Amino acid sequence: MAGDAHLRIGELSRRSGVSVELLRAWERRYGVLRPQRSAGGLRLYSSGDLDRVRAMQRHMHDGLAAREAAALVGQVSTDSPISRSGTPPLDPARARTELGDALEAFDEPEAQAILDGLLAVATLNALLSEVVVPYLHDVGERWQRGELSIAQEHFASNVLRGRLLGLARGWGRGDGPRALLACPEGERHDLGLIAFGLALRDRGWRIHYLGPDTPAESLEEAAQRTDPAVIVVSAVRSEPLEQLAALTTRHRVVIAGAGAAGARVPGAERMTTDPVTAAGQLAP
Repeated sequence: MAGDAHLRIGELSRRSGVSVELLRAWERRYGVLRPQRSAGGLRLYSSGDLDRVRAMQRHMHDGLAAREAAALVGQVSTDSPISRSGTPPLDPARARTELGDALEAFDEPEAQAILDGLLAVATLNALLSEVVVPYLHDVGERWQRGELSIAQEHFASNVLRGRLLGLARGWGRGDGPRALLACPEGERHDLGLIAFGLALRDRGWRIHYLGPDTPAESLEEAAQRTDPAVIVVSAVRSEPLEQLAALTTRHRVVIAGAGAAGARVPGAERMTTDPVTAAGQLAP
C-alpha cells in the first residue's frame, strides 16, 4: 500500500469540496482515483488522489467536461475506449425530465445520482443553463398552476440548493473582482442567485454570499468590509428591493429576480436575462 494512502473517501471529499458520490463516479468512469486497500479492506486514498481531484476541478472550472478534464490529468489515454466512444452528449430535455421525476417522487439519492451523471458529461455552465435553471422556472410555473404540491416544491428546491452550495465551496478564493450576493429582508428564494454566483465564479469572480433574508444594514456592513466590485440583490417582489436605494449612492448595485422589473431603485442596474447569461454579461 502506498505510504501516504491514508484518507477515507469522506475525508477526501471534505478536503476537496467534491461530494462522495461524484468522487466515486470519477473513480468508476475515468480512473481518476487510485485507492489502496488497508489490511482491514478499507479503500484509502493518497495525496496524489487529492491532487488529481483538484486538477479535475480546475479544468472543469475552465469549462471542460469531466471526460476531457480526466484526460488532462493523465487518467484517460487518447486511445482508450472512453475516448474513442466518447461520453454521451447532454440531452437537456431528458435530463430535466429525469431529474424532475426523481425530485418530485422525493427520491433524493436518485436525484443526486442524476446530477452526478450530468456533471460527468457537461460543464457546470451547461448544467446550470440547460437543466437546473429551466427546471426551476418550470417548477415555479407548475406550482402556481397547482400541478405541484408545496411539499414537492420545497423538497426539490432544498435538494438543488444543497447541491449547488456544495459546488460553490471555495468560490471566495482567487484574485478576481469581488461580487457580494444576497436576497433582501423577507426574501427566501435564492436558487437563481446561487446559480448566478456559480456562473460568475466560473468567469473568475470571487463570491461573497450572504444568502436569503438579509437586512439592508447587514448588506451595508458586508459591503464596507469586502469592498465588492458589485452588489447583486435578488427578489421575487419589488418592495424588498426598494429598501436598498441608499446602497446605490456608495456602491454599484444590480437588482435581479422577478421583482427587479418593477422595482424603483434609482441608480441600480437591472439583470434582465437568465443567471448564466447575466454572469457572462457582467463586467467588473
